[in-house]
Amino acid sequence: MNKSEKKFLFELLSAPSPTGFETEGQKVWVKHMKKYAQSVNNDSYGTAWATIKGKSTKSPIIMLEAHADEIGYIVKHISKDGFLRIDRVGGSDAATGRGRRIHILGDKGHVKGIIGNTAIHLRKDSLGNERAPKIHDLYVDVGASSAKEVEKLGLRVGHPAVYADEPEEFTKGKIVSRALDNRIGGFIIARVMNELSKMKTKCSSTVHCVNSVQEEIGGHGATMITRRLMPDVAICLDVTHATDTPGIDHSIHGEIKMGEGPSVTHGTCNHPNVIKRILNVAEQIKIPIQHESSSRYSGTDTDNISYTGKGIPSALVSLPLRYMHSVVEVVDLKDVEKVVSLLVEFVKSVKPSDCFDIKL
Repeated sequence: MNKSEKKFLFELLSAPSPTGFETEGQKVWVKHMKKYAQSVNNDSYGTAWATIKGKSTKSPIIMLEAHADEIGYIVKHISKDGFLRIDRVGGSDAATGRGRRIHILGDKGHVKGIIGNTAIHLRKDSLGNERAPKIHDLYVDVGASSAKEVEKLGLRVGHPAVYADEPEEFTKGKIVSRALDNRIGGFIIARVMNELSKMKTKCSSTVHCVNSVQEEIGGHGATMITRRLMPDVAICLDVTHATDTPGIDHSIHGEIKMGEGPSVTHGTCNHPNVIKRILNVAEQIKIPIQHESSSRYSGTDTDNISYTGKGIPSALVSLPLRYMHSVVEVVDLKDVEKVVSLLVEFVKSVKPSDCFDIKL
């Protein structure tokens, strides 16, 4: 990853984009994609897509999809003495919330807030039976002493918030940040489009790189955009749990290691013929693949994409990620490079004669 790519990644990660309020991050992504794509568009809810057209009107359509939104909070109530009560947006973990700084996206811009944390000295009598807080236990201090002062800051019920933590290089070759789930996916598909734009001859396929909204609450953005684009084949790119840290039972959660390459999921929404093509491409370019199973649903946009219309042959490719849905999510950039190469070569492998339908 060069300096320009790193700058784009960090800008993308820093842009607050909680589910339902993804505009700031999407503007960063769209501006960047205009450098490489023939066209960049967005729908009414803010899902954005960039396109490189294939050789002819009969070129197969490939959709590479990631999601743009991150977990966060939303203002639920403002007390008379100026404290805010919040609810979760997506899968925010209340157990890690106390004592953290947040940015609230108010009408007058970002407002700094602190999720309160009662000192251990004042909690010591209950420590023997203390449990993690529930979401309704959390409150936010914005430095106000009344509801009127909160209003003057440009805040009201319904404003979203994200943690204030910024991305940084963790150790050489690793990045730590909030929102790597799944802003790193938007970064990867941008890299793929950059590589495709450099090809001397036109691609055999029309390629749509899609950055969808509202994945964290059910994949609604992916549903809307798939109905619009109706691709012939789709790959959803998301993160997956790296289970190589202490205390995780592999017999329950599988075994995925950070730094060992992308994961491919088998079962349910994952089309066996698309999976087969991915594995063949990976073997040809010598990229190691890790394997996961999906017994009921994948929990990603792949579910929504694959079941659209008459069915879209789809597959889930995942980047190993430590500490998901926290402010210290970690990825290995070696894995990022492998995923970029895998997706570029997959796109190159698809020909007009290809049909991924199951033949009986």
